[in-house]
Amino acid sequence: MTNNGSPLEDKLFLNRALEATIRIGLVALLIAWCFVIARPFIVPIIWGIIIAVAVKPGYRRFQSALGGRSGLSAVLFTALLLVVFIVPTLILVGTLIDGAQTLAKDLGDGTLTIPPPPETIRGWPIVGESLDKFWRLASTNLQEALQEIKPQVRAIGSWMLSMTAGAIFGILQFIFAIIIAGVLLNQAKSGTSAADSIAVRLAGERGADFVDLAQATVRSVTRGIVGVALIQSSLAGLGFLAVGLPAAGLLALVCLVLAVIQVGPALVIIPTIIYVFSTADTFPAVLFMIWSIFVTLLDNFLKPILLGRGVDVPMAVIFIGAIGGFLSSGIIGLFVGAVVFTLSYRLFLVWLEEEKRPPDNSCT
Repeated sequence: MTNNGSPLEDKLFLNRALEATIRIGLVALLIAWCFVIARPFIVPIIWGIIIAVAVKPGYRRFQSALGGRSGLSAVLFTALLLVVFIVPTLILVGTLIDGAQTLAKDLGDGTLTIPPPPETIRGWPIVGESLDKFWRLASTNLQEALQEIKPQVRAIGSWMLSMTAGAIFGILQFIFAIIIAGVLLNQAKSGTSAADSIAVRLAGERGADFVDLAQATVRSVTRGIVGVALIQSSLAGLGFLAVGLPAAGLLALVCLVLAVIQVGPALVIIPTIIYVFSTADTFPAVLFMIWSIFVTLLDNFLKPILLGRGVDVPMAVIFIGAIGGFLSSGIIGLFVGAVVFTLSYRLFLVWLEEEKRPPDNSCT
């Protein structure tokens, strides 16, 4: 066997390979460095893009009402979004902080009082007798009752502190994301053109179709899942505030998480109804129960309207996306994870269908 390559050609090949390796390494290093720099802003930016895509039709109508002035429309629309989303959140977080401070003060002063349990609790299966015993002890001697569950109280306290800090950080991210959405809405035409160009480069001729599918999916999921969850949790929080429940903000936050992962806020609302009936007068308790039933069943009416047709997504996909996003990025990741994971699922299904299509062997 003879070697057809000359030593000079081998040396040129090695030099070119080494040069290409160095270039690829420098590009990879630059990309990794940019990722590290931009990492704290990635989730808010993605959430801002999602918000911009979801509200774009409404923004177009708002812009037309203002005579087509894009700059003024973007500023006013962004301010409107901040008022609609942030003000109720700040009220609920404020009640959460006030409730935590009041609870800590009452525990420190020994002035916290717990009413005795209703007689019906003792008849509950499995947990009724032990719950009734502990509740009665707490109503007569709270300090002794807390000593029995001291490790659990300490763990719950640490969790509440971290949850409060995470909620405040999530609000700041939310504000940043809404501002980003306003900027993107002002540049909607160029942004759509850039998205089409990128999609065509990645997916060829069907890139524009993928962009349309992505926009439709994001709008449907944002309105039908995230939007419904925000509406339910906000209305539930208003009900908690109206009856003076302690930690109404925390309860509303738990309702939000349960609504996004498609479990529903009933797991929180049912115990609060029982608590209100045991501590409040009958008339306000009945009103709260009616309001709570309305909030619990609200998603059955809103989802068919807002989710849209053709967006049939398994609950497991939304659950994994929401919980995974929440664990990785906090409260804002709850929304981003659900939307991004659902979008990826839809695009993956379309890709599978594309692969199943027979090749076009027709010739002219």
